[in-house]
Amino acid sequence: MPDKHLSTQFDSELTSVSSQVMELGGLVESQIRQAIYALQHFNLDAAHEVTANETRVNAMEIEIDRDLSSIIARRQPTARDLRLLIAISKTTANLERVGDEAEKIARMVRSIIESGAPRSLPSLELRYAADLASGLLNKALDAFARLDVNAALTILKEDDLIDKEFDGFVRKLITYMMEDPRTISPSLDLLFLAKAIERIGDHAKNIAEFIIYVVKGEDVRHSSIDRIESVVK
Repeated sequence: MPDKHLSTQFDSELTSVSSQVMELGGLVESQIRQAIYALQHFNLDAAHEVTANETRVNAMEIEIDRDLSSIIARRQPTARDLRLLIAISKTTANLERVGDEAEKIARMVRSIIESGAPRSLPSLELRYAADLASGLLNKALDAFARLDVNAALTILKEDDLIDKEFDGFVRKLITYMMEDPRTISPSLDLLFLAKAIERIGDHAKNIAEFIIYVVKGEDVRHSSIDRIESVVK
């Protein structure tokens, strides 16, 4: 990920912390896959596995932050190097929050299973949205590893697809509850689950914005797609 520096040790430290972020990303992606599997098959074991990995994700976030603080204190980086370290820190925080969302999905799946809710609940759309969110995070991590601003721009555009899926699912869920009030409680679990999936997409979008910040030196958060395109090009 990082460019070569005059200081071989500094370059080695950047490479090491970047590798830690990729490892954390892989662990979080595994959590998402297990959460989606739990949703698809209403599988308690898969849901419990997501929760079990949460402690490891939290520990890795702390370790990466500690290493970043040490590098900044000792090397006093400037310009792009400093932007990269800041982006790594923010990316780490977003990955930890993705882990939180995966754990939330697993918790909601457990609640639905334990409540004995019917498997006819409208969860098919959720599975599609979850696959979109998972794919978007994977693309964001790949783009971050390569610091690819064009891939980052594509990710920002694709996040709208997840938002549209969420809006459509909410409308369908409301109709479902109106038709059968007995499903209100498990349907609310699905609603919170859908929001967690949407948030995974938002965190992937955040990571994409950090890539543009590192490479172009422009903070594009809360900017329109048109402005971001002009920064990238």
